[in-house]
Amino acid sequence: MRLERLTANKIKIFLTSDDLFERGLSKEDIWKDSIKWHQLFHDMLEEASEEFDVEIQGSVAVEIFSLQAQGMIMIITVDETAEDEESLFDGFIEMQVRVEGSEDLLYEFASFEDIINLSKRLSLINILAGTLFSMNDRYYLLINKLDAITNERAASLLSEYGEPSILSPYMLEEYGKKIIEKKAVETILHFFK
Repeated sequence: MRLERLTANKIKIFLTSDDLFERGLSKEDIWKDSIKWHQLFHDMLEEASEEFDVEIQGSVAVEIFSLQAQGMIMIITVDETAEDEESLFDGFIEMQVRVEGSEDLLYEFASFEDIINLSKRLSLINILAGTLFSMNDRYYLLINKLDAITNERAASLLSEYGEPSILSPYMLEEYGKKIIEKKAVETILHFFK
């Protein structure tokens, strides 16, 4: 499990599929709102609270992004007015959960060099497709739905060079710059062998 503070009241938690498995959870447990999920959620909040020295009480909004084979990302936003209402909640956490899933793989990269090296590795497992975007000095590679086994292999390679992105492909289409529309891996290999 990786924790990252995004803003003063927003925390990102990345859980791999292995993290979920070690805790005896499946993604279905989250969708079903099981007791195991609630226990894991409270454990994560406690760990985030200790890590970032922040008291998480009151109302929190939770956005969950399912990342197919990689696991999931949760964005936890603590209600900024919670301090004013602290006496009302006194240790109680109210959750508003929104779940989004995608069978596409969308990863974010710090440098173009990472994408070149990744493309060489993806070609070895016959993945030549993809769409390449850039936005805010970062690169994004979107690979549309693959079969389960190839998807898992691709996710493993993508994780070596980048990290799962919480942006949606629609946001990249709207605000990002499309560098290569189709066959991004093949195109990159053609120009950067």
